[in-house]
Amino acid sequence: METLSATRREADFPALLDRLKPECERIIAQYEDRRSALLPIMHLFQEHEGFASPEAMRACAAMLDVTPAVVESTVSFYTLFYRRPVGKYVVQVCRGLACSINGADEIMAHFRERLGVKTLETTPDGLFSYEEVECLAACDRPTCAQVNLEFVYDLTPQSVDDLLAAIRGGTYAVAPMAQTQEPPRTWSVRQDGEVSTGRKTEGATDVSHPNNAGGLGDATGVIMLDRIVLRDAEFRGRTKERVVTEPPGTMRELEDAR
Repeated sequence: METLSATRREADFPALLDRLKPECERIIAQYEDRRSALLPIMHLFQEHEGFASPEAMRACAAMLDVTPAVVESTVSFYTLFYRRPVGKYVVQVCRGLACSINGADEIMAHFRERLGVKTLETTPDGLFSYEEVECLAACDRPTCAQVNLEFVYDLTPQSVDDLLAAIRGGTYAVAPMAQTQEPPRTWSVRQDGEVSTGRKTEGATDVSHPNNAGGLGDATGVIMLDRIVLRDAEFRGRTKERVVTEPPGTMRELEDAR
């Protein structure tokens, strides 16, 4: 694979900005408040760079007359923005309930074996980024997935092999994403302190399976299950969110009871 360095991408960015600026101004003109154009402008830059680069976020901030922090905080909120480079094809397999009871585990294991990566990792050639995601709202056609946001349905091990072969052979119907910088192996966040580097959290930490309910200190989810079964949940008032409260020492009591 041709080496795509950050230095080269940064050097090419001014020309890209000049090319996209008229389209950005057209987008801005559609809104009463310039700030409302933030999402479509960042999608436009990502379409051309393959990810939401720091240079694009700064350019967006300048055009909208907001701080770079405003743009970055918005971009970091949405999972469809990538703050680090990803593969040309982002494969997202649904692990929601309907898919899980219709063979999602087998399909995910097959993808991982065929690609040689885990969830939230990119293949060494930069062609595929693989992710296991929550419900994609195609529950009538499990197991489903998205390839660069285009749906594929009724997956089987054979259809997975056919899909990957078509992508590798250049005959797949969905176009590849732009790739202006070589992607790293993973864009996963292992610790909270890494969020500022643009990586993405993998969810529960130190669990044996991505569908486990547990997390730090509760690898199997048993403590959480005990809390649900053995204690009546107490809800404080009626707010926009129901807040579960527990008497002091509850978790220690449950752990001791085990």
